[in-house]
Amino acid sequence: MMDPKIKLMFLDGHAAEGAAWFGVNPKELTFIGGFQNFIYSYTKGKSKYILRFTPSTLRTYKRLAAEIEWIRYLSANGLSVSEPVSSVASKDIERVHGNTMDFYVTSFRHAVGRKIGYPECLGNAMLYEQCGRITGRLHELSKRYKPTLKRHTWKSNEYLLQARNVLPSEHQPVLLALDELKAQLAVLPVAEDHFGLIHGDINVGNFMVDEAGEITLFDFDECQYSWYVEDIAVQLYYLLYVFGEDSKSERKSQFELFIKHFVQGYTEDGRKMPDGWKDHLPLFLRLREVIVFVGMHRSWDLSEPDVWTRDFLRDSRMRITKGMSLIDEFKL
Repeated sequence: MMDPKIKLMFLDGHAAEGAAWFGVNPKELTFIGGFQNFIYSYTKGKSKYILRFTPSTLRTYKRLAAEIEWIRYLSANGLSVSEPVSSVASKDIERVHGNTMDFYVTSFRHAVGRKIGYPECLGNAMLYEQCGRITGRLHELSKRYKPTLKRHTWKSNEYLLQARNVLPSEHQPVLLALDELKAQLAVLPVAEDHFGLIHGDINVGNFMVDEAGEITLFDFDECQYSWYVEDIAVQLYYLLYVFGEDSKSERKSQFELFIKHFVQGYTEDGRKMPDGWKDHLPLFLRLREVIVFVGMHRSWDLSEPDVWTRDFLRDSRMRITKGMSLIDEFKL
């Protein structure tokens, strides 16, 4: 869900101007949502595309340019990703000016296939192997990547930076737990074989699966320099958090199935799992838990949560403040 304040600042005229930069009739735009960005789809000829508007308050031009450079590198080296397309002025990024903020406009080829949502993504061994395969390839390419523009590191993740401004005062224990977690992460060893540029938000909402089961990744908006294990933890988190504290046996089964088949895909062609991934996985599950907790408080109306949301927030706060992850009771 988009930040309500930013949503009010984005006008139909902004969408029309951005569309024109990419040679698109505004009437051809279909709004499809977005959590931090305004996302539209459009069609040219027989091909489908995405038009993305990013508030300048959330991303700088250089960070966006670094994202585009990273995606083009991955695509040029055979990874299946949603490729950027240039504007009519042959630019990767255009700028639409607003009264209180500007919006950067980018466009991408629409990924082929379909999304696999809940509950279809649960208990799906074939999907997890494919996830491991594309994640392993991405990390392998990251180790060879020599960018001209650099993205931020995990320390500058916007959810972590915004936590103190977003969380109500009663969640001070969450902030204290976050400080402790950041201190634990800050002393982890950094080396090229397990730290580099990652996608940062691989989950079932950010890839398509074609008829052959092949995955195409998109939405690199969260790409950052971090430990490769974070890319693994994010995927695992979104397959486990749906199981509450009263469904631990189901969570355990899901955890074991994912790990088994993800590792099979990741280690294909002789690739090795990142050093220390088993030991560090709980830390990065805890990090994603905090990010989700902050994100919900930033962008959701939690004044009258439904039963699932209420229970999740209760359990999530408990895990965060106690320094627990979703897998602490299970063995790798």
